[in-house]
Parts: sequence; C-alpha cells; structure tokens
Amino acid sequence: MFALELLAPAKDKTVGIAAIDCGADAVYIGGPGFGNRYAAGNSIEDIRELCGYAHRFGVRIYLTVNTLVYDDEWDEVHSLMLQAQDAGVDAFIFREERMLTFDDIRIPMHASTQCDIRTVERARHFDALGCSRIILERGISLDDVRKICAAVSCEVEFFVHGALCVCYSGDCRLSAYLDGRSADRGECIQACRSLYDLQDASGRTLVHNKALLSMRDFKLLDRLEDLAAAGVCSFKIEGRLKNASYVKNVVREYSLALDTLVKKYPERYCRASFGKVSGGFTPDSDKTFNRGYTQWWMDGKRDRWSSMDAPKSMGEYIGEVAAVRPSGGGLQVSVKPAGRGLLLANGDGFAFSDASGVHGFRGDRCEGLTIFCKRTDGLRPGLRLYRNVNAAFEKEIEARSPHRELSVDVDVKISGDFLIELAAETEDGRKVVSSFNADVERAENRERAEAMLREQLGKRSGAYNFRVRSLSVDTKGGAMPLLSASTINSMRRCLASDIPACERLESLRKPVRISPASAFGAGVMQEPLMLTRYCIRYELGLCPKHQGAKPTGDLFLVNNGRRLALKFDCTRCEMSVCAEK
Repeated sequence: MFALELLAPAKDKTVGIAAIDCGADAVYIGGPGFGNRYAAGNSIEDIRELCGYAHRFGVRIYLTVNTLVYDDEWDEVHSLMLQAQDAGVDAFIFREERMLTFDDIRIPMHASTQCDIRTVERARHFDALGCSRIILERGISLDDVRKICAAVSCEVEFFVHGALCVCYSGDCRLSAYLDGRSADRGECIQACRSLYDLQDASGRTLVHNKALLSMRDFKLLDRLEDLAAAGVCSFKIEGRLKNASYVKNVVREYSLALDTLVKKYPERYCRASFGKVSGGFTPDSDKTFNRGYTQWWMDGKRDRWSSMDAPKSMGEYIGEVAAVRPSGGGLQVSVKPAGRGLLLANGDGFAFSDASGVHGFRGDRCEGLTIFCKRTDGLRPGLRLYRNVNAAFEKEIEARSPHRELSVDVDVKISGDFLIELAAETEDGRKVVSSFNADVERAENRERAEAMLREQLGKRSGAYNFRVRSLSVDTKGGAMPLLSASTINSMRRCLASDIPACERLESLRKPVRISPASAFGAGVMQEPLMLTRYCIRYELGLCPKHQGAKPTGDLFLVNNGRRLALKFDCTRCEMSVCAEK
C-alpha cells in the first residue's frame, strides 16, 4: 500500500492546527531561525504543542532548516535541531549537506527544494548521502519526475500548489544583488514581482512598467493521480507566509482530491495519517489568493506562464464593468456577470488592470449586481472585473471549520466488585487500557444503566478529537453499576487522554555517507543572478525559436535606473538574468 501525504504550510501553530483539522497528513513549519522564510519563525514551545496535536492523528511535523549557514553559526543551528528533535518534530528539511553529519540527529532528513534537485544525477546524489526524502524542483516535467522516482530508493516530494519562483529553486541571487537581502537567508525581497522596463541595446524601451519576471501560481489539483503513479508520495502546498483562511481552503480542496484518489484505487493507495475529516465549508482555490494558475513545465511544453500584468492576486473573474456613475461622493458600479449565480456581498474586494497597472477597490455596499464604492481612478465601462476578496466565502471558512476525529473501538469489562476496565484501540492500532473502581450502588434497571453507559461513552470527545466506532460491554453475567452521566464522561475523557501519540519514524533515518570534511558551507555569489526556464522573449512573442520572431539583440531589464542583462540559451530553452557588466 502506497501512503499519500498532503503536506501543508504553517506560519505558526494556529495555522498548523487548522491545516491538520482540514486534512493535512503533514505540516512544515519554521523554528526560531534558519528557515527560508525569515518572517515565519516559531518558538520551540509552539513547535512542541503543534507536534502533540499532530501526533494524535499520525500527522507529521517537519521543521525547516533550509537557509545557507555561515561558519560561525553551526553550533547554534545544531542546538536548534536538537531542541526541535526533543520537542517531537518528525523530520528536518535541510539545505546544507553538513547537517547530515550530526550523529545525535536521529530523525529523517529531507533534502529541500533549495538543493535544486531536477535531474536523476542530482537526485541520486542526495539519495546516496542518506536522505530519507528529496523535494524536487518545480520546473520539471512529469516525465522527469517519473525518471527520478524510478532512480532513487528514498521518498519523493513534489509541490502541487502555490506561488512559483521564476528561477530554479536555490539558484537565485537577484534579491541579494539588488538590495543586500539574500533569498538564501530567507530574506527575499521578491524582485521577480517588481515592475521593470524592457530595453534593447540602444536604450529603446520595448515594454514599460510591467512585472516582467512575475509568474502565475502553481495548481496541479487535476494531476495528483499522474504524480502518484509516477512515484511521488508527498504533495506539497507552498505558503508559509499565508494566512489561516488560505491554508484551510487549499488544504481542504487537495485533501478531498486525495480522498477521491484513494477511493478510486483502494488496493493501491491510502492516506499517510489517520482520522476522518467531516463537515465544514466547501473549498474553492479560485476564491482565494492567486495570480492566475499554471501547470508550469508538467507536460514538458512551453506556454504562457506570465502574470506580468497582475503580480498580485487578481482573484476570480466575475464579469465586465457595465456602467460607472457618481453616487453620494463615491461611485456606483454596475457589473455584467460572466455567468449565472453571481452574488456580491458587502466588503468584497475587487481588482482590475489597465495600462498603468493593477488597481483594487472595496465594495462598501453591494446590492444585486451593483457595487457602491469610493472614487477609484481608472474605473470605467468595459474593464474586466475580478473579485480578490470574497467576503461571504471568508466568513464561511471562519464559521464552518471541519472537524477531524480518530475512530476508536472500545471494550468495557465490569467485574463483580465493579472494577471497570476500558480497553480502546484506535483505527491505526494504538491500544490503551484504563481501569476505574466504581464505588457505587447496583443498578436496579440493568438495561437502562447499560444504555446510559453506551450513550455517554459513545459521545464525541471534542477535547481529544476521537469518536467511538464500536462499543462492547461485558459484565460476565453479573450486575451493572449505577453510574452517573458525569462519572461516565470523566471515564471517557481519561481514556481519551491515555491514548498514545503515534511514534516518530526515527528508524527511517538512513545511514549517512558523508564526512564533515566533505560537507560544504555557505556559498558565494555567482553569475548568473537567476537561471530560469521562463523566457521573457517567448512571453512577449519575440522568440526566434518557437515563434519565428526576428532577432532582438541584447535585452535589458531596468528598474530605478539599474540595468540587468538578459541572456538566452535557445538550445537549452533557458533564460538567465545577469548583472550588467
């Protein structure tokens, strides 16, 4: 049986718990330092609490230690890893190979996407070092994924949703070059979302003020079966800076999709964690933050991947602006809907784009298909209108959270002296026995007393997230004790609290085949600043190879007077961004 894992991001323990409740099989999160999202750090105590909650369901917690580490920081990072291991984390996501040499780190090590694993040779390198899992670069094809999975013995993880780095992961120095803040240290300024002019060698501007390096977001919701068949076991959602609403929505959508896949192939697949998720909102990733979606290089074909007109979230397309009229110091905007059933709500956020960029406004009041808002420059009839904040949907996510519960079978044995033994076994085989001495009277109505016991023990235990799937009561033919509802409830809570957490898979830590002397430390800035499969010439219809365009000569990106040179390798179909010489 091949276990499928949905791996969710968490900027903090609250988001992590929300992801687990929505169906995540694992959560990755940053600790106090050395995670590749500088603004998403968490205390060891918070990590410990998250692990305690996760392990009830066999959900695993992975800690990110995937920045470059400077020579004088190794004692600090080692100490952090030991503390996190003691707190209960199940694996580390690392970048620096030297971390594999720590003998006292017993839990599995996962090679980060920052390791730039996009070839069979690179994958075999980390497999041979003793990594329990490798996380692949996003910009590779399904065929590449299939070949890598077949070539290694370790687990393979692949991103399926979220923002895309335009460059190959771990191979970008643009932020450090422009602003001194290194992406390799978790301080990326997202220069790929900035606005640039495109100029030729003569200084002539070909494109003005566009986010020429900005890509759409990744979405492989309908490719999970393909990836599982290729050998991917973990399906990763990007977003360690995203809020709880975003994470809950996307996790729930992908969890339901994996459930459907498991149901389709019950003899082949299962979920990697336990507990049934029920109730809650109906997820829809089109209604949450996105820059438009792409499947990137999954099919090994070049396509238009740019979001240069909308580097921020545009949201879902809802229709065209039909009319704009003055109204009480503001505007009254009529919408021609793109389809039936469009419902607008007070507080919805809207976006549109024109030659000067992307603009947004809030619907202070919405009546039918009419929006009342403050004055907004550029808003006019004929514009395509998007909704990037769906107020009603956000309220639904907040008000209708799913519930996750572990199924438990309970056997009750009552001896003649009213010694009550409760034996419970969870759906994944964890067992616990709790005993109670009941100093109470004999029940005159045996049937009623047993019915009370069954009813109260069978109730859901919200604090411990378990529900009784089956319940047997054996009195060995003797009398039934007269137990109050409060007493039985206390017994149920004690039983639930005694259920052990899932054990960490420390045995998965593979033998390390690297010596401290061969482990490398922090890298140095190299050219190019960025290497990518994305091509500005292709996006603009200027590609001589695929589009038959005339040669453009040298091209440059210009931002605030600074020029970056673009280089094109048409043989490999790659573009690089370089510091101008």
